[in-house]
This record gives sequence, structure tokens and C-alpha cells, in this order.
Amino acid sequence: MAKLIVRRLLVAIPTLFVFSLLVFSLMHLAPGDPTLLYTGRVVSQEVYERTRAQLGLDEPLYTQYWKFVTSLLQGDLGRSHNYRVDVVELLKLRVPNSVMLSASAMLLTYIISVPLGVLAAVKQRSAIDMIVLAIIALGMSIPLFWLGLMLILVFSVRLRWLPVSGYDSLQHMVLPVITLSAVQISYVVRMTRSSMLEVLRQDYVRTATAKGLKDRVVIWKHAFRNALIPLISIFGMQIGWLAAGAVVIEMVFVWPGIGRLIVESIIRSDYPVVQGVLLMLGGTVILGNLLADILYTIADPKIRL
Repeated sequence: MAKLIVRRLLVAIPTLFVFSLLVFSLMHLAPGDPTLLYTGRVVSQEVYERTRAQLGLDEPLYTQYWKFVTSLLQGDLGRSHNYRVDVVELLKLRVPNSVMLSASAMLLTYIISVPLGVLAAVKQRSAIDMIVLAIIALGMSIPLFWLGLMLILVFSVRLRWLPVSGYDSLQHMVLPVITLSAVQISYVVRMTRSSMLEVLRQDYVRTATAKGLKDRVVIWKHAFRNALIPLISIFGMQIGWLAAGAVVIEMVFVWPGIGRLIVESIIRSDYPVVQGVLLMLGGTVILGNLLADILYTIADPKIRL
């Protein structure tokens, strides 16, 4: 297990390096001038050039990238051009809100999806299975922003059961969590159903049934554990999916997380913030894949060999 973790971390280092180069290049190819955030739109050329030099934007790109990487290795993501504070401080304020939203959505996703997918597989071609397949098709076809707006219209504007936006209480989390988990539930249910159907056709499952074991023992102890590998794969990828979906959800529900922060920073050409958030998200995806690799070995000891 230790060798596996070390090997994956060593692979992650060049991956993060390439990703940082890509992020840095894209930020400097994007339209907009961050110098104007400091100077304003109407300034003299002298003030503009002096401010640009203070920000280090007049240096060659390779010099700027070298400074960016060396600062990154020291835990310094730079200073926001818009908020005038360190990017690390901004992330400390916003990351907990996004983690709370994404973790709640992932928890809700698996609480609903796994039992529903197993039930659909066990009851294949029944009315229950047809209903589940219809739910999957519907969930995968609905845009997140549209679903969020419809939930606001029904439960906040019409019925007035839940607040439209904010994050002061658990009630504020209900609609964003439901919206963010809707599409994920469809993917996980489909994966659980497909994986269980494949396992239920195996000889050892028929043997366990023939030996007189109870159905729940056969399904959950013998079949479900062997169907976990595809679910673990999708779990690792879901971290990146939730981060991408959170950008839309946080804008719809005015949720103060990193998704909303990165959209605002892109609009204002705040390069340090965008770079910092993207690097953090990239690192999160890599850690998610590492966690999936570790869970593989727990679910299936044969993988350790």
C-alpha cells in the first residue's frame, strides 16, 4: 500500500507541473489586462507602465512562470489584483463552503444511487427497473442551471419553503445540494445497475443461491462487493465533476465558494486567483484518483498482487 501511494505521488508531480504550465499559458492568452484593475481605465502611460512593472507583468513569460513556480513551491499563490489580498487567504475563506456543498452532494448521491441501482439490477425488466431507467435518462438530460432555476421557482418563489440564496443555515443548502447531486445520481445509478447485472450472471452467485443463502446475503455480501470496482472508478472522477458542476450551482444560488470566485476572477482578469483555484482543483482531482486507487486494493485484494 505504501509503495502504491508513493508511486502515485511521484506520477502526480510531473502531472501538476504540466498542468501548471497549461494554466499559466491560458491565463496569459486570455483577453483583458489585470494592470487596469489597479490603475483604472483612465491613467497616464507613465502610471500604467510603473504599475505593470510592480506587478511583474512587463517581464518575459518564462521569467514570470519561473517566479510563479518557485512561489508555488513555497506555498505562495500570489496576491489577488482585485481583492488586494493573498490568494491563499481567499481560498481559506471560500474552500470550506465549496467542500461542504460538494461533500453533501456526494453523500446524497451515494445514499440514493447505490440502493436504487442494486434494486434495478435485481428487478431487471420489471416495472421498478423501467422507472429507474426513465429517471436515469431524465437526470442525464437536464441542464444543472435549468434545474436549479426551476427548483428556486417552485420551492422558493411559489411555495416559499426554502430560501433563494445564501449560506447561513442548513435550509440554504437544500436546493444547491439537490441540484448538484441530480446528474451525479443518474450516472451512479446507471453504473451500479450495469455492474450488478454483470456480477449477478456469474457462476459463484448462482452457486451461493443454490446453497440456500438468503437473497440479501448473496446480493450484498457476494455480488455487491465484486461490483464495487466500477463504482470506485466513478467515485474518483466525481470529485472533478462536482467541482465543475459547483461553478454553475454557486452562481445560480449565489453560494460563496471557489466556483463563484473563479467566475468573478475570470471576468475581472484576476490571473493569480484563477491560477490558484485551477491548481487547487487539479490537485484535488489527482488526490481523488489516488484515493480511488487505494480503495481498489481494499475492495479487491487481488489488485495488490
